[in-house]
Order: sequence, then structure tokens, then C-alpha cells
Amino acid sequence: MSGIDIMLPHYGDISYLKTAVRSVIAQDDGNWHLTVIDDSVTDNGLPEWFDSLRDDRIHYQRNERNLGINANFQKCLDLAERDFLVVMGSDDAMLPNYVSTIRRTTQRHPDADVVQAGVEVIDSTGQVVRPLTDRVKRGLYAPDTTTPKVMGGEDLAISLLRGNWTYFPSLCWRREALKDLGFRQGLSVVLDLALMLDLLERGGQLVVVPDVCFQYRRHDASVSSSLASLGRRFTEERDFFLEVAERMDRIGWHRAAKAARRHLSSRLHALLLLPGAVTSRQAASAKLLARHAFGTTKPVRK
Repeated sequence: MSGIDIMLPHYGDISYLKTAVRSVIAQDDGNWHLTVIDDSVTDNGLPEWFDSLRDDRIHYQRNERNLGINANFQKCLDLAERDFLVVMGSDDAMLPNYVSTIRRTTQRHPDADVVQAGVEVIDSTGQVVRPLTDRVKRGLYAPDTTTPKVMGGEDLAISLLRGNWTYFPSLCWRREALKDLGFRQGLSVVLDLALMLDLLERGGQLVVVPDVCFQYRRHDASVSSSLASLGRRFTEERDFFLEVAERMDRIGWHRAAKAARRHLSSRLHALLLLPGAVTSRQAASAKLLARHAFGTTKPVRK
């Protein structure tokens, strides 16, 4: 089925969700279908609000029970029907040219399996900002995107393992390319990177275009921020990178394996948070952060 499925898993702030939905409705290309999957399982007035929109392109459903991040994201993949799909964050927003930019890019690059278009970062109030995380991501890890660039194979895997410079909620995926793939169970933080690496092993290609058409929101209440504050983020990342290193070695991508063992950007992130954990006397968090920042880069032996 032609067009773009915009899959929107929701849990959290209703005002952000409504902003995200309105940004989809405001697209200058109407060839889209929006599916909102509400994982909050509480009476929040959303069914009535969606009914009031009176737009046949929008479908809202609420899970009977809370599925959690991984399972709800997987449900998004399972329900998608159109040729391309986006798993959009419910606290993010599309600029009016998002769908038109994606459709133009897929027509110009018919072999691409994923599209990363230009992204601007916004804060909790919707103001465009340039946090240190994103300045580092773009300055050190992201490729030159002044012109469209097609990437794939081990070189792209190495680039992403050094520092994941993509913005998952803005990525548009070819649905057929994800056939038989899915989000690895047990992951909440790096599930997007895992999916991308799985796709690259199959020979998938990513095209990066400079057109800014998506707003990615960074705020303290986000899932990634809350997990980072508890240290659980880095426990998941450490185990993931060491497992990926062994996997890359098995398929002969030895340079990618080395990048996975080093996982430099993840270590630097933990190192930046370590002083705060120490000064606030959060011993358990400090221990986890130190382990991640300075821990072994050797393969896991089971």
C-alpha cells in the first residue's frame, strides 16, 4: 500500500501528544495515515479528543494492558500496512514538509531502506536549542549532510557504534525491509540501534538528506533522560555493545566489533554524569556509571 504510516506509540504527556498529532495534520503532503497506540491504559479523555478531529486518516487505540516500550514499539511495526513507516515519538513534532521530504527522497533513492532527514532539537517549551549532546553528535559522529548521502555496510555500522547520530523518531523505514526483523526483546534504550544494525547485516542502506523537517524534543521527563539518571541506561548499553562486538566478529566485521567494544560516546556520556552522582552521594548510580565509563572492552565469554 502506497504512502507513509506514521505510527505513534504514546505514554506520558497528553499536551505533547496533541502537539505531535497536530503537526501530522499540518503536513503539506496528505499521503499519510496516523495510528496512535496509547499504552497509558488510563481514562485520559483521548478517545473523545481523537473523535473530535474527524479525520479518517487518524486511528486511535488504547492497549488493554500496559505493554511497555519494547512491546508497544513492536506493535507499531506489526500494525503498519503502507510501503513506508515512521515510529514517531509522542513528544516530538513534524515540520510541515516532513512527509513531502520523505516521499521525494524515496523516489530519488529507490534502493534506500531508511531515510534520515534533517532534525532540529527543541526543549520542553518547543524552543529550538543546541544541547551539548547534539553538538557532539553532529560535530564528531554524524557524516557531512550538506548533500544527500547513501550509506551502508560495515562502514555505517562503525559510524553508528562510535556514536549513534540518528534520531530514531524521525527515521522513515521501508516496511518490506523490516520483514522478519523486529525490536530485540529486553531492550528499552538501544532498541533503535539494534534494529538498524540488524538491517545493515542484511545489506540495508540508509540515505541521509539535509532538509530539516522534524523536531526532536529533549527534556528531563523523557524515557532516555530518566533511565540515564538511574544508571539503568548504561547497564543495558554495556551488555548490548559487548554482545554486538561478538556478533560483528562472527560475521567478519572486525572493525565494527572493535568500535562496539570501545562504545566511546556511551562511555563519555556516563563519564559526564559521574561527578553529579558522586557529589549527590548516589553510590549505586556512581558505581554503575564508573563501571560503564572505565569497564572492560574484552569480549564476553559465556
